[in-house]
Amino acid sequence: MLLNNYQSNIISIIQKYVNDGWILSFSFSVDPRSDYVGFIQGSLEFLQGSRLFFKEYVDLQESIEKLSYSFHYQDSDNNLIFRYDNASHQPRLNYIDHKHIKNKIISSEIPDIEQVILEIITDYLS
Repeated sequence: MLLNNYQSNIISIIQKYVNDGWILSFSFSVDPRSDYVGFIQGSLEFLQGSRLFFKEYVDLQESIEKLSYSFHYQDSDNNLIFRYDNASHQPRLNYIDHKHIKNKIISSEIPDIEQVILEIITDYLS
């Protein structure tokens, strides 16, 4: 998949939730490194002032490979609600992909932007 197509897919997903009234505003940028590799980042402002900050360093040459990613969701007072990422930790975790929630770190699958948006709507805004 080309980086331009991946970018268009993400913007379409975000726009769907803007149109539905869940997302009040968003920012989005792409720093392409090639037609298939790039750094994507953005933020979404939801109802009640909560925010999702996301970044992905992706290689799309053969499949959607997220070399590095973070989906950081916080309340209107800037308190962490949850974060998905694959950053290394000290002491080392027994898994790469994980989720920070409250004072815990748990193993997780690599989410996509729509899965994270739906989790926010279902678990925190509905």
